[in-house]
Amino acid sequence: MNKSNKFSPEVRERAVRLVQEHRGEYPSLWAAVESIAPKIGCVPQTLLEWVKRAEVDAGARPGTGTTTAEAQRIKELERENKALRRANEILRTASACFAQAELDRKLKSSTPTSTSTGKPTGSSRSARSCRSPRQPTGAMPPGSAIRHCAAPAPSATRC
Repeated sequence: MNKSNKFSPEVRERAVRLVQEHRGEYPSLWAAVESIAPKIGCVPQTLLEWVKRAEVDAGARPGTGTTTAEAQRIKELERENKALRRANEILRTASACFAQAELDRKLKSSTPTSTSTGKPTGSSRSARSCRSPRQPTGAMPPGSAIRHCAAPAPSATRC
């Protein structure tokens, strides 16, 4: 939800300061806000929101909400949490792929090959589904598990 900020932070601060300075001259907070809002060029509800937010940030309204700094910190932590969950899912999928490839290598080396085809027999599942279509070239040593696994799909739970 994007809000357009018609008023600069300086104008907001000035409007809130005006309300706080002239609050005693009016019978209620709402009366002060209604008097000052037209001078700033905003509707009274908007100015009242600014005043309430400033009071929460200053600690004048304890227990009525989170401060702007706390809300920003929560948003940052939620963003970081989402990124870590995504990374954990990728690592979990890659780990399963590497484990399956290792099991298949062990099974391949311990299973006798058929004389007619030259392929191993008895393997119920192969790591071929994890392998990329072509063998990458690079500085990694032969037999490295990373060379055999493709990047996991975002919704895939196994290789």
